[in-house]
Amino acid sequence: MNLAQLKQRRVHFIGLGGAGMSGIARIMLSLGVDVAGSDAKDSAVLSGLQTLGAKTYIGHDAKNLGDADLLVVSSAINENNPEYQAALGAGVEILSRAQALAILMSQSRSVAVAGTHGKTTTTSMLTVALQKAGFDPSFAIGGMINRGGTNAHLGSGDSFIAEADESDGSFLEYRPLGAIVTNLELDHVDHFPNIEAVLELFLEFVNSIQPGGFLVAGIDSPGVVDLLNRISRKDIKVITYGIAGDYSLSHIALTANGAHARIAANGKVLGELTLTIPGEHNLFNATAALIAGIELGANSAELIAGLATFSGARRRFEIRGVVNGITVIDDYGHHPTEVRVTLETARRFAGAGRVIVIFQPHRYSRTATFASEFAKALSLADQVYLLEIYAASEAPIPGVSSLLISREMSPEKAKYEPSMLQIIEDIASDVSKGDLIITLGAGDVNSIAPVLLEMLEQRFNQK
Repeated sequence: MNLAQLKQRRVHFIGLGGAGMSGIARIMLSLGVDVAGSDAKDSAVLSGLQTLGAKTYIGHDAKNLGDADLLVVSSAINENNPEYQAALGAGVEILSRAQALAILMSQSRSVAVAGTHGKTTTTSMLTVALQKAGFDPSFAIGGMINRGGTNAHLGSGDSFIAEADESDGSFLEYRPLGAIVTNLELDHVDHFPNIEAVLELFLEFVNSIQPGGFLVAGIDSPGVVDLLNRISRKDIKVITYGIAGDYSLSHIALTANGAHARIAANGKVLGELTLTIPGEHNLFNATAALIAGIELGANSAELIAGLATFSGARRRFEIRGVVNGITVIDDYGHHPTEVRVTLETARRFAGAGRVIVIFQPHRYSRTATFASEFAKALSLADQVYLLEIYAASEAPIPGVSSLLISREMSPEKAKYEPSMLQIIEDIASDVSKGDLIITLGAGDVNSIAPVLLEMLEQRFNQK
């Protein structure tokens, strides 16, 4: 199916409110496609799509399919879903989320941003930088850009920037002109038994880049170095970045609220990069975005200026509020490396204050595999509250719970507490001015932040 054919279809989405699905639906609506969809619960995302013309349903029912002649489903949807079964019975064509996105990307100069960590931030940075450089790219991101408040847009330009999720291998559908691989580690252990399987998949991804295209690779990651050593293609341009890549960073300076570095291209100083978001890792994410923008034809000085305006993405070290000098931050980190980097950044941000973490492990398989690594990373905090595991779509694994992590930590530092309300009460009664509280994880732990802020307001306003 091509883009012209898609515009003639009546499309139904199962799981319309999801981050990836809603973005694709938003772009289709901008193209004039007839869009409908369902989700398990109502949300602001669904309301926004409804305003754009989508027909939405709460709950899943076979009759929701209506007269749709194309179904789009995410990998999280079970085949027993009644709408999925109705589509099968009616002979409706079915596309995965990635296949639908690939159609939307097909007539653009596309860049797919992949890697174990940093995909959402890097995709968002590239989008904002290109906009500042006078481009109007289309984009589809797995999170909201703070500045624009959206996760997808149909641009007037000929470029398309997309976050490429490796978790189920579906990013092989995209066939981009260019790709970024930020780093490579073992994750999504429900799909990948070892790092070798991850490397094999990413090699396929590199081989899916269009002839004459480009690959931007972060060589400070050992996994990326292994990947580069396996690439045999000579018809794509490979550009590396890192402390000593083709694009190198020096004079790195980190503050509580930002970061700075000098960027050189093949030994020649390109410019000074100053970010208004913290963390050394974000300097490298920004460098990847800069290189991809240059390869798309943008001016490097304008891209650097654009990166300086980037104010972050939702759930990526996002400040949710400050009460009486107590800062509440939310972050999506759910892999040990992400937890470590986030807490290093939090430690710098907090200064002399305490770092208090509410961590919700994501998936039983990930917790079982990385329990020791999680314990070590979380030990960077002063106090850790461990919620029970957020299952996502996984069935429980006998003997696997958040206790696997807490048992490997000091009992004075870590507390296993499955009750969100109890955690909120404990923290609100004990926290002091200057402390930083961070809700951490890819599940629903972020729902704690507004309630906690409200309780802190009540506590300090009563005095």
